[in-house]
Amino acid sequence: MLTEIRTVYKRSSETILEDAMGAGALLVMMAAALYLPNFI
Repeated sequence: MLTEIRTVYKRSSETILEDAMGAGALLVMMAAALYLPNFI
């Protein structure tokens, strides 16, 4: 299983940072949407 993870990382190493940034942006937007009604 560890070798599979390594091969996937090697094949997608160019886009892994962009994917992580996109996932982080989604988490920030979801947290903002959940906390927004409390501020209004």
